[in-house]
Amino acid sequence: MAGEIFDNKGSGEADWQWPSIHPEGRKFGVIAAGIALVTIFLLDLELIGWPLLAFAGGIFAFFRDPDRVVPQDPHAIIAPADGMVSLISVVEPPAELVGDDGSGQIGLPPGPVTRISIFLSVFDVHINRTPIGGTVKRLIYMPGKFMSAELDKASEENERQHILVERSDGVMIGFTQIAGMIARRIIPFVKPGDMIAAGQRVGLIRFGSRVDVYLPAGTEPKVLLGQKTVAGETILAELGDQKLLEGISQ
Repeated sequence: MAGEIFDNKGSGEADWQWPSIHPEGRKFGVIAAGIALVTIFLLDLELIGWPLLAFAGGIFAFFRDPDRVVPQDPHAIIAPADGMVSLISVVEPPAELVGDDGSGQIGLPPGPVTRISIFLSVFDVHINRTPIGGTVKRLIYMPGKFMSAELDKASEENERQHILVERSDGVMIGFTQIAGMIARRIIPFVKPGDMIAAGQRVGLIRFGSRVDVYLPAGTEPKVLLGQKTVAGETILAELGDQKLLEGISQ
């Protein structure tokens, strides 16, 4: 019917739905809720039990996994995380993502690139998604500290996981999941060799954390410091989009 709105599966009407809870978080929420119910109804300690029940609800909310509408733009580099753009800087990409990894697989070229850092608070969705579609070329876990993820040096000193994805045309994007002061585990959903679509879920970080995205040379960010991003929906940049130098454009 003309004017009818369809969902991403090609049928029905678009409407709001309760987000699902990722299996990784269900066990924690169920345990917390069970302790709360025992405290309230068996131990008759309501002053303790009700806050515990609210805490269980917070756990379920933290692990929520809403569906997202991914932009169908082949040039789009999509936000891998919900959160706030906390840093935009020109840096050298991590050594783990650059050059030959020893197996003949070539990574990112050396040289300064623009890094966009997205800070996730405990209130944000912590399911991370890939900025582009392609093949997972590298997945490298690095142990480290648990300082505040908002600090610039967290990208080099905190526990982190690097992911490198290569498109079929050879374009590569590297991004890094970084644990924060509270986060204590980075959980991958993919492995090297996996084929993934743009915006597909690739992992999660428990509690406050950060995700860095390294834009290819010649690509300008389309987001600003302090801007909120939505994983799988917000366009961080477009491939090949670079500002012209003043006086060059005709």
